[in-house]
Amino acid sequence: MMSRQLSRRPFFIYLGIFAAVFAWSAIRPHDRLTWVLEVFPAVLGLGVLAVTFKRFRFTHLAYTLMLIEAVILMVGGHYTYAREPLFNWLSETFDLGRNHYDKVGHFAQGFIPAIITREILLRTSPLRPGKWLFFLIVCVCLAVSAAYELIEWCGALAWGSAAEDFLGTQGYVWDTQSDMALALLGAILALLFLGRAHDRALKPFLDTSEEEATLESGRRP
Repeated sequence: MMSRQLSRRPFFIYLGIFAAVFAWSAIRPHDRLTWVLEVFPAVLGLGVLAVTFKRFRFTHLAYTLMLIEAVILMVGGHYTYAREPLFNWLSETFDLGRNHYDKVGHFAQGFIPAIITREILLRTSPLRPGKWLFFLIVCVCLAVSAAYELIEWCGALAWGSAAEDFLGTQGYVWDTQSDMALALLGAILALLFLGRAHDRALKPFLDTSEEEATLESGRRP
């Protein structure tokens, strides 16, 4: 039933874009170790989605956001976050003092997981839209951001100066705190501005779940 709700064609488009950006990103990156560390989460995520595709298929809204996150990671992996050309230009033009591409990544680290978490909770738990759902999603996204900062810390301990491009602090003493603050802001804004659109995208899935639950209860003696 779920396969009839979502056309398969967009999935080939998603995979095609992912593969094209991945191939470009892998060609002569600035630093190979940084590339591996930055791109690995995108590849891991693709693997998880492939394994769970038949059992749990997300909305196209969620898949589109996941693709955007993967592209952000792969672009950052190719150039490193401190050297992304567009944000280098912005930094020089507006005298920003540093390359802020990493801040885009951390904002997305809250914005995009918020919708993914929302979808999983609404489809697999008794939770429904409201204050508690909002609160729990924000907590999950902040926890994900904090976990990533711990991973960066472990990377710094393991590889020393070789991991500086992965850390991307660029000498900013409050980099870790600002990263988590941006992820928190991203999560809140995603819920505020995409909540209704996400509800509309989820409607076929939730209606199907209710029908299946009704059928299942009808089979019981």
